[in-house]
Amino acid sequence: MNQFYYDAVTKMEQMGVDDEYIQGWQCGFLQNPKREEQRVTEAYEAGYADGEEKNTDNFAEWVKG
Repeated sequence: MNQFYYDAVTKMEQMGVDDEYIQGWQCGFLQNPKREEQRVTEAYEAGYADGEEKNTDNFAEWVKG
């Protein structure tokens, strides 16, 4: 497994990032197709976009309060 991917997912889980964002980030990173339109959320979309770019800078914005 890719160490960068593993470290990023572990960091998100430890920070308490929204599950929808994490799932989106994972799908984007792995270049999986997006979910069906009716199941897409704002957090998922943001995660997907960041995952595609392999961006880890926005995790804190999606921490659950």
